[in-house]
Amino acid sequence: MTTAPLTSMSVVATAGHVDHGKSTLVRALTGMEPDRWEEEKRRALTIDLGYAWTTLPSGCTVAFVDVPGHRRFIGNMLAGLGPVPAVMFVVAADESWKPQSAEHLAAAAALGVERVLLAITRADLADPGPATQRATAELADAGITPMRSVAVSARTGTGMDALRGALDDLVAGLPRPDPEARVRLWIDRSFTITGAGTVVTGTLPAGTIHVGDTLELSGRRVGVRSLQSLEQPRESVSGTARVAVNLRGVGTEELHRGQALLTPGAWPTTSVLDARLTLPSGSRTVAELPERLMLHIGTAALEARVRPLGSDGARLTVEEPLPLASGDRAILRDPGTGRVAGALVLDVDPPELRRRGAGARRAEELAARTAGVDLATEVVARGHLGAAEARRLGVGDDELDHPPHGIVRHSDLLVDSRVWARWQQALRDVTADHARTHPLEPWMPAEAARTAAGIPRLDLVAPLARSAGLLHEGGRVHEPGLTASLGAAEAGLAAIEARLEERPFATPEQPDLDAARLGPREIGAAVRAGRLLRLRDGILLQPIAPAKAMRILAGLPQPFTTSEARAALGTTRRVAIPLLEHLDEKGWTRRLDAGHREVVR
Repeated sequence: MTTAPLTSMSVVATAGHVDHGKSTLVRALTGMEPDRWEEEKRRALTIDLGYAWTTLPSGCTVAFVDVPGHRRFIGNMLAGLGPVPAVMFVVAADESWKPQSAEHLAAAAALGVERVLLAITRADLADPGPATQRATAELADAGITPMRSVAVSARTGTGMDALRGALDDLVAGLPRPDPEARVRLWIDRSFTITGAGTVVTGTLPAGTIHVGDTLELSGRRVGVRSLQSLEQPRESVSGTARVAVNLRGVGTEELHRGQALLTPGAWPTTSVLDARLTLPSGSRTVAELPERLMLHIGTAALEARVRPLGSDGARLTVEEPLPLASGDRAILRDPGTGRVAGALVLDVDPPELRRRGAGARRAEELAARTAGVDLATEVVARGHLGAAEARRLGVGDDELDHPPHGIVRHSDLLVDSRVWARWQQALRDVTADHARTHPLEPWMPAEAARTAAGIPRLDLVAPLARSAGLLHEGGRVHEPGLTASLGAAEAGLAAIEARLEERPFATPEQPDLDAARLGPREIGAAVRAGRLLRLRDGILLQPIAPAKAMRILAGLPQPFTTSEARAALGTTRRVAIPLLEHLDEKGWTRRLDAGHREVVR
């Protein structure tokens, strides 16, 4: 049976040099063994990520991600540190600051971790004062001020109550994540449980996963069969939380650390991103970094090619797409030297850099760009942006419903107002040009106008035409009051119109049309202009001829025959039959049988 939904947990990562007592301290705090593998226990060395949890004096549950301290397992350490918002930094009193202390600190600083608690362990073996002073100074040099420093001894229990109180203070200041946010769970473990199937674990930073949900994994859909957190089954789990997800529709052989479970369709995936780097000590520009570095983000670790964009901007290209958003933080690490740079993701859908000078211009744009998703910035950068894509970039529905000044929204498309104005002008230009070059058909088809004006979608033509002072009717775009110009045939058409005014039901014959210089194109233009009415079999009449016919037919005894109608209208059978069928179609007359009709009253 599942327990109530889990909605309150904080997650803290450990950090510090190998053999400084991180796992021992976690074990003393929780009563649990964080080292999961037999080899770890045999060697007394954390190799992979360990997990344990406890309830603090405030009643808050805190879960620890215990990361390995040995340099050989630095990749595992970064996988544990990446998704976690707070760090308990451990330094041994009897050994003080060590090489991996510095490397873990550089990683935490690069990730922008601000909530740090300093724990000086083995205080029963040496005076904790010097180690505290050195560690505090090192953290300060990295731009981190620990919330508190506590000297403890896991062996004797000295300082443990103070440490628990400090942990309460640490997690109390963490921002409360949005339970309605889109889900992105970076996978740190995957395994099979007999009778249950595939299980993955990770740290859920925000959002909520429910039993029965469908999530996205590497482009495919998978189902959530069950959930566990704190070794208890759950109906749902909200971030921040450690969670185990039993998946339906995927095998463990298809999974690996660094993949992510996602809200379907809610995240863009990218293998090219632009970022602002925090350079390691000794480097002044991105150009001084190696061209290829390891990118660590979430629990993923991929080789990245680094293209400098200015002094601190860079374009990063990785070998497989990742679900990222502006504002994400990552680490770039040189495996050879161990030096790390921080990377703040600015754009997950950057423009191509093909033209000469494009890199320099992009560097200027990145220098002025802030982290996080700004709808105006994203729209202006592209010219126009679909609402669905904006949501994948992280834009909220409220901002989409009330776009900022300078953004025009039509249906599901958001457009830079300057681009909208360019489309308007282009539409005016192409319709005017069409009217000049097609005097017989000056009304431009909407699809042709869209293509010529460079407008991306047909449904934009109507609102653009309205805002540009044009008319959009009958699938055509034109200036108001526009009429077809028949040129040399105008006089001939006027003569035909005069003839039909005198004899409204005497259709002009082909010799009459030839004499008037009215060919098929001219006749078509006259029909579209509403100057002629074309019936079946090429019958041409005045547009008001049906109304004139109705006045005459209404005066006949009802019902009437086709011959009676022909005689009353003073026309031929070739004209009368198409005209009567036209009146039937309009619902003005009704055919009763093969030989009789009546006027519909």
